[in-house]
Amino acid sequence: MFQYKVSEFFTSIQGESSFAGQRCFFIRFVGCNLNCSYCDTRYAQQESSSHQVMTLEALLDEAQKSGVECVELTGGEPLLTPDIHFLIEALQAQGKTVLIETNGSLDISRLPSGCVRIMDVKCPSSNMSGYNLFKNFECLTADDEVKFVISTREDFDYAQVIIARFALPQKTSKIHFSACTSHLDYATLAKWMLNTQTPARFHIQLHKIIWPHTEKGV
Repeated sequence: MFQYKVSEFFTSIQGESSFAGQRCFFIRFVGCNLNCSYCDTRYAQQESSSHQVMTLEALLDEAQKSGVECVELTGGEPLLTPDIHFLIEALQAQGKTVLIETNGSLDISRLPSGCVRIMDVKCPSSNMSGYNLFKNFECLTADDEVKFVISTREDFDYAQVIIARFALPQKTSKIHFSACTSHLDYATLAKWMLNTQTPARFHIQLHKIIWPHTEKGV
């Protein structure tokens, strides 16, 4: 029997990626191998009394009861979850569109075909840029997405170098720049992107605008 350590599950508005604005059923798993400076889900990094162990069947039942076609697996870091590929395949068998939000430090090639891989590239201010697994770029498809969280001009310039070095626009058109608003305002990031003709999409976290004071379940 497959069992999964779950921090929370809920239905909300998808706030990020090219799916932003859609209803989405989220499953947030426990555990992360990184510790980003701007992490907003620290409650999912380690096991606690509020977390639960759920079977594959229980998660499938909750996803089906949500009535939502789009399901995102997130964390923490979902690729640390054993047997996650069985859950992905089972959700796909239900007719779900499955999104995987991953921190970019672990091998994404083992994920089942057909799921949408939304991969972070960690910039210097995250303090985790040394963990980027750049070989992941080799298996990106046009359906996959890449996200850079930008806090400083150094982050922005770093992202530009990575995009050019690995020819990311030739792999996917879904490259997102998201401002870490505690350090960088939206207008400044937008100006930088316009001035440099950055081949990326300006990105705003919708859930933080809709529910600015809510930490969980959004």
